Amino acid sequence: MSDAGVGESSPLVGFTVGVTAERRAQELGALLARRGAEVVYAPALRVVPLADDRELREVTEELVARPPEIVVASTAVGFRGWVEAAEGWGVGWALREALDGARLLARGPKVTGAVRAAGLREEWSPASEAMGEVLERLLADGVAGLRVAVQLHGEPVPGFAEALRAAGAEVVGVPVYRWMPPADLTPVDRLVDATVRRTLDALIFTSAPAVVSVLRRAEALGLREALVDAVNGDVAVVCVGPVTARPLQEAGVEPVQPERFRLGPMVQRLCEELPARTPVLAVAGHRVQLRGHAVLVDGEARPVPPAPMALLRTLARRPGRVVARAELLRVLPGAGRDEHAVESATARLRTALGVPELVQTVVKRGYRLALDEPGQ
Repeated sequence: MSDAGVGESSPLVGFTVGVTAERRAQELGALLARRGAEVVYAPALRVVPLADDRELREVTEELVARPPEIVVASTAVGFRGWVEAAEGWGVGWALREALDGARLLARGPKVTGAVRAAGLREEWSPASEAMGEVLERLLADGVAGLRVAVQLHGEPVPGFAEALRAAGAEVVGVPVYRWMPPADLTPVDRLVDATVRRTLDALIFTSAPAVVSVLRRAEALGLREALVDAVNGDVAVVCVGPVTARPLQEAGVEPVQPERFRLGPMVQRLCEELPARTPVLAVAGHRVQLRGHAVLVDGEARPVPPAPMALLRTLARRPGRVVARAELLRVLPGAGRDEHAVESATARLRTALGVPELVQTVVKRGYRLALDEPGQ
């Protein structure tokens, strides 16, 4: 694989990325895999089917009986599912008639498309695709005495309904889908453990409830503090937008976000972020870059087992300087006190890299990366 190939078509080669989404997880995973990433799937939530949600049906019938003056549509999948569920209950036509008489605000272009597909028409949609701008518009127009139906994201949008009520509106929350913990927590537990142990290079979140779910599970495992420490340092965390990022920010983590709140731009942002975290070293006449489970040597990805990789990471923290065997022994998992384990791991490392001279033995002292001198 050429240097250009890695940089342009496979920027995530050698990295392991955790995907926490349930909906569109395979689509997101395919985008990552096409760019070279190894993908770990751990759905942090499951979605209750709309037709099985009694609360949604009750709210729908209430809005049909007493139509709102304003409707806020926040997600395309939720709006489509709401209309489809209403059709299944035999009130689809009545719901569309109730919504047709209201001012309908759609959060973004995807939501707008879902609204129009239902035979309705939005009054306005914010360029920012942010619920905050929708709220500003409503408060500026005035909502006192008006009935406002707000489609929820599986959990209430923080402060949105409260601000409308404070301005005098009657707010009806529409729970178009409900988030529940996954039926099998094992993948999430493994994801938390991999994050804490830094065997994962990045976590991707596409919803705020998924963030909350992972943080709560980490807390239940006694690992919340360790998880936060990991994503504040070695493990990149990327969120699709500000709503998703908020629970992390409240936990003291500042995630990476794309400029446009879509899967494609989010993956592209990760493609920029991860390689930038690992500098390219000039070693023994070669260009070397450490990644999660592989090393790029002159643009070619070479998988490296965990123990040799732990040794290499320690050498790379002080490139060109000698690291004593005793210090290297401490970073080898399960090595005990036998310094021959360092020699064995070094031999395996040289074999994996395919260029033995990258790692030099310094007799009676230890090992070093053969860093090129400036100008070489």
